[in-house]
Amino acid sequence: MEATPALDDAVVRWSGEPDGRPVIVLLHGYGADESDLFGLSTMLPDAFVYAAVRAPLGMPWPQPGYSWYPIEGLEGRSPERTTEAARRFLEWVDAALGPDAIVGLIGFSQGGAISLQAMRLAPERFAFCANLSGYVTPGELEGDAALAERRPPVFWGRGTHDTVIPEGLIVHTTDWLPAHADLAGRIYPGLGHAVSPAELDDLRVFLEKRI
Repeated sequence: MEATPALDDAVVRWSGEPDGRPVIVLLHGYGADESDLFGLSTMLPDAFVYAAVRAPLGMPWPQPGYSWYPIEGLEGRSPERTTEAARRFLEWVDAALGPDAIVGLIGFSQGGAISLQAMRLAPERFAFCANLSGYVTPGELEGDAALAERRPPVFWGRGTHDTVIPEGLIVHTTDWLPAHADLAGRIYPGLGHAVSPAELDDLRVFLEKRI
């Protein structure tokens, strides 16, 4: 199994200089890149600085974009690959933001899975997380008990017509999140694997409460 490389700091997109404001890191989904979620930064509270990172793996030829972990073949949605990618992301957070920064996460799909996995690996590192059309990776991690005690705010939004994430992972996430986080969740009728204006409004309210 090829190791997951480090994140490329040179391609990170920033909404502004890290000037002491809390930082929200945006983690895109499968086949996208750092520009995919960056546009959200103009529609969300300016009390935060936004940083959009690029996943470390290229897509199988000839598909464009990047991924956090494979979803095809024998390694498809492997918990070990998800955890490895989350550790590479944590390394970037520590190097780019330093130990004292207040950091929140917004992840879409794969990026949502990595956001929650990183929070499980380092429960004290992140102030909150928004998981858009993502899921919690099955299995136990060393930080799960500490996370359940800390119970950070987590927003989880998904659509009724999202057929991308397997039903078993949705069931697991539905059971797992309330026991480990202060959960704010909403299911959007008719929405597929995407972010709707209604979900964006809810995300904005969630972030305003974190200020």
